[in-house]
Amino acid sequence: MATGYFTHEACRRHDMGEGHPECPARLVAIDQQLRSQGLDAVLQHREAPEVTVEQLGRAHDTNYVLGTLDILRRLQENGDHRHLDPDTVAMPDTLNAALRAAGAAVAATDAVIDGTFSNAFCAVRPPGHHATRHETMGFCFFNNVAVAARHALDDRGMQRVAVVDFDVHHGNGSEDILCDDDRVLMVGLFQHPLYPFTGTHPLGRNAVNVPLAPRSDGTFVREAVLQKWLPALEAFKPQMIFISAGFDAHLEDDVGGLRLVEDDYIWITQQIMDVARRHSDGRVVSCLEGGYNLSALGRSVAAHIKVLTGAS
Repeated sequence: MATGYFTHEACRRHDMGEGHPECPARLVAIDQQLRSQGLDAVLQHREAPEVTVEQLGRAHDTNYVLGTLDILRRLQENGDHRHLDPDTVAMPDTLNAALRAAGAAVAATDAVIDGTFSNAFCAVRPPGHHATRHETMGFCFFNNVAVAARHALDDRGMQRVAVVDFDVHHGNGSEDILCDDDRVLMVGLFQHPLYPFTGTHPLGRNAVNVPLAPRSDGTFVREAVLQKWLPALEAFKPQMIFISAGFDAHLEDDVGGLRLVEDDYIWITQQIMDVARRHSDGRVVSCLEGGYNLSALGRSVAAHIKVLTGAS
């Protein structure tokens, strides 16, 4: 079976202002690399639908969902911009982008469970892994991966799912939402100290967090995966794996200070896919999180997708 590629034009129209690192050009850079490497032709493209309020409520507090949607609708109507936190700006096109980003993750989950695709990548923005149950933060409005994971568990009958996060920043929002759910295993690595300055003390027993010192390279990451992630994943035997795929740990990305390169992302993805083949019938849904050096982002996503498609 093929790899699904879920995205929507609305995700390119959300724009937090000149100079903001989380910019529409990120998706353009990914598309250019996929085309230049011939990967675009082997992916099965799907247009992301809108997520529903009910689906968002699986991960977020209902009042937060309704309040955030109300703010975004008013901005859509009046054409204004509004900071929801110091780094996160909502504007008239944010509503459609946020609904499609989370909707892509849910639709990809359905397609993989139904057997339409063996796995899927969601090229979406805004990202999601900093959005908590009750709070917008870190460029994120709704937690795309957490929404999808809860959809798999609550609506699609999965009993155990894993969330794997290799963004340079700790996925504090995902941990906040899923820390009390013993149907979920979370494994993550991230630079510490670095925004959001969390993760060294996991909120629940279902989180395997690996803080990495600045300037750590692929050697440290591979040791962490082998020593920490894989034993936990093997013991848990997830029926489906969700990836918060952040590429800002790349050597060329100055948002953080880790030193990964494309070969490291290939290796990490191979380890995840090996676990998926053993325990999950290959079911993997990967969602874009960070990655702000445009060249490095495009190359790294292409490397990641090569493994998903079996090309690497």
